[in-house]
Amino acid sequence: MSTEDNALISLVYTSTASAPFRETALSHLLDQARVLNGSRDITGMLLYRGERFIQVLEGPAHIVRRLARTIGQDARHRDMRILMDEAIEERRFDDWTMGYRKLQADRDQAPEGFRDSFADLEHADERSTTLRALAELTLWFRVRADRGVTV
Repeated sequence: MSTEDNALISLVYTSTASAPFRETALSHLLDQARVLNGSRDITGMLLYRGERFIQVLEGPAHIVRRLARTIGQDARHRDMRILMDEAIEERRFDDWTMGYRKLQADRDQAPEGFRDSFADLEHADERSTTLRALAELTLWFRVRADRGVTV
């Protein structure tokens, strides 16, 4: 196996659920992902809202890319689009085998600059748009983890 295969990468994709996910189905999916990811040295996070997924997977290149191919064939979702696949020096989600957050509308007014949708990523061809969104997601998760919100 080459050094390139063992290099860390971050892969980000979006997809659409084939059918709405109930909380129990999401819980089961996350339980499976956490166990498997822990054994494969994969970290990352998953967001679900309005039948849309956005997921970040981090780990050794050959493992992450194989997992992405497997995920792409999963009948529970469709229209998978890889937004980013890049080498990284360090993980953004190093302590999460799969952080998760179901996005729901907040009752309070959103602060200026708040991202309520990732619709701009659907057709984004500019890498800078994806990188900015990933930075926002990472910060969003970190703030909630620091506040003790389960992810």
